[in-house]
Amino acid sequence: VQLVESGGGLVQAGGSLRLSCAASGFSFDHHTIGWFRQAPGKEREALSCMMKSSRRTYYSDSVKGRFAVSIDNARGTLYLQMNSLKAEDTAVYYCVAVPASTTGSCLEADFYTGPARPFWGKGTQVTVSS
Repeated sequence: VQLVESGGGLVQAGGSLRLSCAASGFSFDHHTIGWFRQAPGKEREALSCMMKSSRRTYYSDSVKGRFAVSIDNARGTLYLQMNSLKAEDTAVYYCVAVPASTTGSCLEADFYTGPARPFWGKGTQVTVSS
């Protein structure tokens, strides 16, 4: 069971990138899934999540209107389209999945620390040059 992120790289401010998160060994059909990032010296920050139970997608204020999440269930792949990138978007980006039975706000870090073990990818580096 694993998640593998890809698509990171170096981009100029104002540019775009699309990250992918490929799942193997399990299906997104039974999980709430999300994207986080962590910049050097900062805590991991929730960016977006798709709640399986409510079928709603949530975005943090820092990326709302610039980032968009989509999913290809047939390919078992989650995407994060990032537009209008800023230097402060520089970070390692992670995807995460938890069982759909998990309750709470999926934009809160403690949503992913409950008894149901989350699956985390190893991350992909995004660097935005100003």
